[in-house]
Amino acid sequence: MALIVQKYGGTSVGNIEKIRNVAQRVLKYHEEGHKMVVVLSAMAGQTDGLVRLAHEISPQPDPRELDVLMSTGEQVTVALLAIAVQSLGYEARSLLGFQIPIHTDQLYGKARIYEVDTERIMRELERNRIVTVAGFQGLDEDGNITTLGRGGSDTTAVALAASLEADVCEIFTDVNGVYTTDPNVCPKARKMDFISYDEMLEMASLGAKVLQIRAVEFAKKFNVPIHVRSTFTEERGTMVVAETKDMEKVRVSAIAYNKNEARITIKKVPDRPGIAARIFEPMSKPEIVVDMIVQNTSEDGLTDLTFTVPRAEFHQAMKLVGEVAKEIGAESVLGDESIAKVSIIGVGMRSHAGVAQKMFRTLANENVNILMISTSEIKVSCVIDEKYTELAVRVLHEAFGLEDGPAREEW
Repeated sequence: MALIVQKYGGTSVGNIEKIRNVAQRVLKYHEEGHKMVVVLSAMAGQTDGLVRLAHEISPQPDPRELDVLMSTGEQVTVALLAIAVQSLGYEARSLLGFQIPIHTDQLYGKARIYEVDTERIMRELERNRIVTVAGFQGLDEDGNITTLGRGGSDTTAVALAASLEADVCEIFTDVNGVYTTDPNVCPKARKMDFISYDEMLEMASLGAKVLQIRAVEFAKKFNVPIHVRSTFTEERGTMVVAETKDMEKVRVSAIAYNKNEARITIKKVPDRPGIAARIFEPMSKPEIVVDMIVQNTSEDGLTDLTFTVPRAEFHQAMKLVGEVAKEIGAESVLGDESIAKVSIIGVGMRSHAGVAQKMFRTLANENVNILMISTSEIKVSCVIDEKYTELAVRVLHEAFGLEDGPAREEW
């Protein structure tokens, strides 16, 4: 008997028939003697619909009230799943974030979990009930409803699995695992049987939409094994687990890309201490995430500074940077939204040389110009013109032999 946390995304609970199917899947585990905690997202498209309603009333709805509104989507699905389980003759209890409770900070729309009280859930499990939990939501210190940001139900599931010391956290979605790259871009992409937490973190941060990055961070910190699999088949998916020595045998495990990036360049910035802090400080308050940063060599006391931000926050960042540029006496601010980031990822990079050179040569052979480069121990990322994204992904996937690479069942 195991304690299992499962999470089902919006496409998995998109209508009543799908909710019934989820109930039947959960009951198979329950009948085998497992204790089941099931985290649900809102029905596909429902959260977007709620946000649209708010914006029809106000162009800038109050963040607190927006969280109250958006959290209702999950309330619908957990109640319906509990009803579906009960209709099949079993006991179930639905719980919302504030009923557990899941304690968060007060950053509405992007709240972070700092504590989960598991007493209520354990009490329900001891009564042999299936517990359905609303994902994406929590409770701040003043008793206000908060939401965790898009993809927050993944974070809810992993945080619960960590707090409950669950045996596994299964993330059910509309894909059957984690692939070496996006199969829609590269038909030769291959499903991986295992991937390390660090590799999955890089993939999530670099554009892969299979798992929310904060969920993977939780899993790594508390060593929660995640099984990413499809709601619509019984096929085994991909296990996200701690790194093993065998994983380093493969230099590159996956190719990721992200088209939701924009580039900002500040020309002729005074090159003196404190200037970089002044440039980036205004963007820290609205929590604009700055990614790659490149500073040119100083000439005559002036330098150019280039960095990337999420495309959705590009215009806000341009406005803030423009104001700072005037204050510090920079020449101009240039922006470019037609870029993409392509990355190679693999824990084997730590022990293999020549990986970056092979990436650069592969792109050069296709006349793909590299605009920016960043590296870490297990990834190399290149910013390129957006129009070359799919080409770059396919040629890199082929160059590193990912279409017929070693299977990871043995790991």
